[in-house]
Amino acid sequence: MRALVDRYLDAYNRMDVPAMLATMQDEVVFENYTAGVLALRTVGIAELGHLAESSRHLFSMRRQSITAWHEDGDTAHAGIHFEGVFAVDLPNGVRAGQSIALEGRSEFRQHDGKLIYVADYSD
Repeated sequence: MRALVDRYLDAYNRMDVPAMLATMQDEVVFENYTAGVLALRTVGIAELGHLAESSRHLFSMRRQSITAWHEDGDTAHAGIHFEGVFAVDLPNGVRAGQSIALEGRSEFRQHDGKLIYVADYSD
């Protein structure tokens, strides 16, 4: 499981959407939670691919690093450090060139050697 997640994160960090999707089942579910509230959900590789392609332009650099790891069967829980540099100005006042750093966590589930569920949590 760790090698699979490492491949996914390596592709994410390189903004290589096809390589990210290659680690996932066709039925993959992706969820993003902010302060405990579901902010975004995709179902299926096509929806996730669309999200990944449409959002990768937001950052000139982004990196997720694993800070903690725990596996339980086909599920893994990872502490995540995220850092990035915005590539564009955003409506909320964030400007291109600004940096961001966050601590969060992610949950990964696999089925038949590929990711079937990914959830990202931040406060």
